[in-house]
Amino acid sequence: MEKILSIKPSAAILKSIKLSPQYKMIALKGVVAFPDMPVTCDIGKESSKRAIKEALETGEQIFLTTQKNLSVISPTINDISLVGTICDIRQAIKSGADVIKLLAHGSKRAIIKRIIEEMPYFLVEVEEAQVFNVDTVVTKALFVNAKERFLQYASIDNKISGDVLAFINSIENANMFIDSVAALVIKHEKKQLEILEEFDTENRLKKLINFLIEETEVAKINKKINFNIRTNMDKAQKDYYLREQMKAISAELGDEEDEYAVLEQKLISLKMPKEAKEKSLKELSRVKKMPVAAPENAIIRNYLDVIVELPWNKKTKDNKNLVKARQILDEDHAGLKDVKERIIEHLAVMQLTDKISGQIICFVGPPGVGKTSVAKSIARALGRNFVKMALGGVKDESELRGHRKTYVGAMPGRIIYNMKLAGSGNPVFLIDEIDKMASDHKGDPASAMLEILDPEQNQIFRDNFLEVPYDLSDVMFIATANNMQEIPRPLLDRMEVIELSSYTSNEKMDIAKNYLLLKESKKHGLHKGQIIITDEAMQKIIDSYTYEAGVRNLERQIAKICRKVAVKLVSEEKEKRNKIKYEINVSNLYEYLGAVKLIRSIRRKKDEVGLVTALSYSSVGGDILTIETNTTSGDGKILLTGSLGEVMKESASAALSAVKSLASDFNIDNKDFKEKDIHIHVPEGAVKKEGPSAGAALATAILSSFTGREVDANLAMTGEITIRGNVLAIGGVKEKIYAAKRAGVEKVLVPEQNREDVNELSKEVTDNMQIIFVNNLKEVAMHALKG
Repeated sequence: MEKILSIKPSAAILKSIKLSPQYKMIALKGVVAFPDMPVTCDIGKESSKRAIKEALETGEQIFLTTQKNLSVISPTINDISLVGTICDIRQAIKSGADVIKLLAHGSKRAIIKRIIEEMPYFLVEVEEAQVFNVDTVVTKALFVNAKERFLQYASIDNKISGDVLAFINSIENANMFIDSVAALVIKHEKKQLEILEEFDTENRLKKLINFLIEETEVAKINKKINFNIRTNMDKAQKDYYLREQMKAISAELGDEEDEYAVLEQKLISLKMPKEAKEKSLKELSRVKKMPVAAPENAIIRNYLDVIVELPWNKKTKDNKNLVKARQILDEDHAGLKDVKERIIEHLAVMQLTDKISGQIICFVGPPGVGKTSVAKSIARALGRNFVKMALGGVKDESELRGHRKTYVGAMPGRIIYNMKLAGSGNPVFLIDEIDKMASDHKGDPASAMLEILDPEQNQIFRDNFLEVPYDLSDVMFIATANNMQEIPRPLLDRMEVIELSSYTSNEKMDIAKNYLLLKESKKHGLHKGQIIITDEAMQKIIDSYTYEAGVRNLERQIAKICRKVAVKLVSEEKEKRNKIKYEINVSNLYEYLGAVKLIRSIRRKKDEVGLVTALSYSSVGGDILTIETNTTSGDGKILLTGSLGEVMKESASAALSAVKSLASDFNIDNKDFKEKDIHIHVPEGAVKKEGPSAGAALATAILSSFTGREVDANLAMTGEITIRGNVLAIGGVKEKIYAAKRAGVEKVLVPEQNREDVNELSKEVTDNMQIIFVNNLKEVAMHALKG
């Protein structure tokens, strides 16, 4: 609700009023902001901090006024001056736990016209106002007098520097001079407010002259007092003080000199580029001459520490034995044949060229399929150090490139920080979740990654904190992602994508028995063979307690079994523990894992009209999806339910158009499309469904409803549909066919364009499956519809 103020400025002021914009207002305690002058203050009030933060984000100016009654915690309009200054925010730095140090610069004087909002902070409408009586004869005379008074004051008070004195003395504008002197010389905010709130230039000059006379007299008295104190100081006490001070300085200098000598020796011994060495030695020379308490001292010391700790000339020796490398990869991972072959090829090229090939490897696949662990195995196979950098949620370019030393709390970016952690100049550097980067007004981190991953540019990578080139060309970068579509195209072009598809049931069984069980047993203090899980029990864990593309949840279930066994084991006598073995089978699995967590999808039991089994693929693997359609009397509307995404809704519309275009081929009367409504529903309404690959199934379900022909229950299908009835290629072929097999479906319709993808599948996926390739809706109907 707006609060209207009753403000009646004089007629002269009203003449100078301009437009009335809205500003966030902050009432300062003990500080008065003047036009064309900097203002620094500490802000502790939450509403004021919020106003500053929002103004910074939007690039707005802010209105600063002064609180008259300093004892009031939450001031109202009666407690503040109605005249203030519109200011530009130059900097807002966090100072302490709950305080922001604000640095602003005055722009224009203004009067509050009305308060628009009081919460969460004051939002006011102001009227800009200029002073008058600027160029009269009296004004000119007073201006000359004011300058003389100021020079008199400056000659007594030595706190004003020569540069500031020369600047103020050169000001030709009377009001700018008044504001500058009032801000610098006058100590009391009430007197400053008197000058700010006065709009008549003659009156402003008179007040300033009076205040300067007062300040000059005070300065004379202070100077006399200080002189008397210095002259009356006891000589013996003075000598004692100086001697003790000299001792402390000498002792401090001695320690610092030793430390700087060690640091200098380290810098000289490092084999780094000439530019980096010159820069670091120059900074060392600067910090030697700098007081320890100087703010910049800590920043330069931190800079030099980072320089010394970086592995400029340290490199690990690569393992060039391909047999050993293959053995390590096989030890760490089951399956992943294509991935291992590609890595061995990569290592072979490295041996022949004695350097890393220009291509960056990017592992793309669902969560839990082993992308990160494969990268660790590569490091182990090569004999290199391993570092990992997660990019999930990173949206500030400075997190990668670092902050310039001019900022408070400046530090190197993540690249240089991780190189320091690696301890060698040629580690395996994992960039995890490269598809999860974001961007905002602070910059685009993807653009910084272009330089980091480009072999032609990363030889001279410049971190903003280091300010010198650092060579990343010997680093083996490996990226991981869940969704290739989310990676920016220029970045994707610099990488060679290796896809890690989801594991089959047999692969999961192998991983669980040969890797996960041994790993979790050791982690829980159990020796090898102390837990025996039968194949039937393990298969039930995979099918009924987990649903995923990878093996993370499977590992958690095995860990849960290990914890239950550990509880039983500690209740036994210590001497007998190593001899006891526990067998987990189907009959006692409930005791360890509780009730079954998942209901497995199974095929429909009978052929029905309007019901089609589609195949879906998500980050957790493949699954079957039932699509239901029903026609009722109406006027040709289409109703879509079941939490369908935009792409899937468009696919349903395309499917209906395809059926309409082929209506004569299936003996469908065109009147049916106008006189009947069709309802398409995909069960499990709480689960979001998206993508175009159910198009063929949607068209088949619609066709079945309009023709009354039943759909084969022992058949599932996948494929995108066009409005002309053509069936196009889709992704996730392996996962979809394997999902159909697990559900007991024996026939699968797949787009002809995916034939090569099917040919690459293992026998475990395709055995006992009839895979039929189709080109269009007619071929789909021929295999799917009965009668």
